[in-house]
Amino acid sequence: MGGGSTYTPELIDGFARLRDALPLEELVLVDPAADRLELVGGLARRIFAKQGHPGTISWTDDLDAGVDGADAVLLQLRVGGQAARNQDETWPLECGCVGQETTGAGGLAKALRTVPVVLDIAERVRRRNPDAWIVDFTNPVGIVTRALLTAGHRAVGLCNVAIGFQRKFARLLGVEPGEVTLEHVGLNHLTWERSVRIGGTDGEDVLPKLLAEHGGAIADDLRMPRTLVERLGVVPSYYLRYYYQHDAVVRELRSKPSRAAEVAAIERELLEMYGDPTLDEKPELLGKRGGAFYSEAAVDLTSSLLRDTGEVRIVNTLNQGTLPFLPDDAVIEVPASVDAQGAKPLPVRPLEPLFAGLVANVTAYEHLALEAALKGGRERVFQALLSHPLIGQIEYAEKLTDDLIAHNREHLAWA
Repeated sequence: MGGGSTYTPELIDGFARLRDALPLEELVLVDPAADRLELVGGLARRIFAKQGHPGTISWTDDLDAGVDGADAVLLQLRVGGQAARNQDETWPLECGCVGQETTGAGGLAKALRTVPVVLDIAERVRRRNPDAWIVDFTNPVGIVTRALLTAGHRAVGLCNVAIGFQRKFARLLGVEPGEVTLEHVGLNHLTWERSVRIGGTDGEDVLPKLLAEHGGAIADDLRMPRTLVERLGVVPSYYLRYYYQHDAVVRELRSKPSRAAEVAAIERELLEMYGDPTLDEKPELLGKRGGAFYSEAAVDLTSSLLRDTGEVRIVNTLNQGTLPFLPDDAVIEVPASVDAQGAKPLPVRPLEPLFAGLVANVTAYEHLALEAALKGGRERVFQALLSHPLIGQIEYAEKLTDDLIAHNREHLAWA
């Protein structure tokens, strides 16, 4: 779903390269944008052909026909497109709050637009294929996955942050990525790497070595001070910038075009490339679009679900007591054993108060955000915004509520 996305060739390339892990017979790209589908689908077929993949690729704007008979459905939607994202990243700045597509007021706006659409898709999948798995890459992944699981769907959430760290640390250590095991814990886009082990969960923790020898490079990638990373003693995800350096990030965002504007320009160029009938591989420019290693993560997770492997994957799934200070129905992002029954989180060491407090706060916000997405109403939107640690003041929450509704009225059935 969202097969017309400029992300899709990254996914296709992974399916082609990793065919032994996930032998596909048929792949269907579904998207309401028929013009984009034609471009992306043509390139997808050429990538498969070049790499000798025997599977078939087709595309359609008919959702029901597209999911008919599917074993797994991958969701990579953007309701409202880059235009809606551009709004999410700009109007919160007027209040001095971060404008971002997955957190703060912009993240809530995206959740309100997205959850009803995803639940409709999931219900249609369930009617046709009750045993199909839904793999959600659609942001905000934590809230969307919680919506799916609360509604009883067979779903697992996926993000590329963890696999990005695994690949980066492996490169710095000079080892193969499969040798690196992360102690990755938190919520989607609110995680920390608390240990980095070589040779499995019982292997040596080399995180102190990484920070001592490569702390500067790691901090530069995070765009955080090296001293902060060293004081924390862990590697936070890039998204912790919005919490740890909120005001500085706001100043930065106000001084340049939105990320949505940058991505829209990249997408226009990519779509032009995709229309070239001689192009038969993902272009280098796609790396600037984001989503690095998404294809590997998607193949690994889908393979574990469909082939019942029980392998450990870092996913978004129900807490079920894993972090005892959170409700069981909260969705957390941690290593989990994944098989044909779904994802079961592995035990987690007690989370330090410095991290647990923020996790608890954002979990409460995500609960209120889902309530607003499912039931609508200005007051529910206001409560979600007031509860968010990046907002938290009545004056800001009131204005942001009105702004959010005004900018998203066409996507909100209750507005």
